[in-house]
Amino acid sequence: MLNADDFEEYSAIHTDAEVTRFTARKHLDRMETWRHLAMIAGHWHLRGFGMWGVFEKDSDRLVGRVGFYQPDGWPDFELGWTIGRNWWGKGYATEAAQRCVEFAFRDLDRDHLISLIDPLNVASIRVAERIGETVQGDVTVDGHRLIIYGIARTA
Repeated sequence: MLNADDFEEYSAIHTDAEVTRFTARKHLDRMETWRHLAMIAGHWHLRGFGMWGVFEKDSDRLVGRVGFYQPDGWPDFELGWTIGRNWWGKGYATEAAQRCVEFAFRDLDRDHLISLIDPLNVASIRVAERIGETVQGDVTVDGHRLIIYGIARTA
């Protein structure tokens, strides 16, 4: 679980407008990033699940976040990921997301999960496909059309 000690590295990742262009859809300043981290941490307390930090093994640096999200009124139990630009293309999102799929089905006893992805976010679409998710429709969230990728637990 992410905590206040992770804030500086979290902020460096999430104040990069290129990183947040498909999630927050804007540049986040430090205060907005702090509120975002607080929301991520609070999700654990309210739902019993949430996002984990993804850390580089060699340096123990925070490279991003991956995990579950389902605020009130959300379309379904979502698996999401955000990786800092310096670590794109190194497989962190795919590896962490795959472990989350396994955790959701085995430990959280979920039968289905989704990932909501902007149609222009080619990198995230590739991650979804690599972990076995397929297109299951689309949804509009906050005025933005998102593709629903999903995967069901197999018997």
